[in-house]
Amino acid sequence: QVQLVESGGGLVQAGDSLRLACEASGRTSSSYAMVWFRQAPGKEREFVAAISWSGGSTTYADSVKGRFIISRNNAKNVVSLQMNNLKPEDTAVYYCAAVQPNNYYYFSAGGSGPVDYWGQGTQVTVSS
Repeated sequence: QVQLVESGGGLVQAGDSLRLACEASGRTSSSYAMVWFRQAPGKEREFVAAISWSGGSTTYADSVKGRFIISRNNAKNVVSLQMNNLKPEDTAVYYCAAVQPNNYYYFSAGGSGPVDYWGQGTQVTVSS
């Protein structure tokens, strides 16, 4: 069992930065690939970024590429999402998720894959 708790959301202005954190607990939490999703009001949940279990590979949605950076610290069981140059269209609830290591490649190939655990989400609101 893995528990995920997100933090770092808030209200910012366009062009600002935010850093989200996802703290994982559970004996094998560092062996999972980690994924950030987001869901805006009235829209489906969408993929944002993913990182392999080792941190050696990352992948991003086109909408955030060049602005967001995903990273992880396995010693501290924390996955971060640095969000720069935020835009109003980035407004959403952001969720972190843990996936089996092999399933990371669904996301790196531009698709989607099964998620094993979800966090409760953190709200990010970007005003124009």
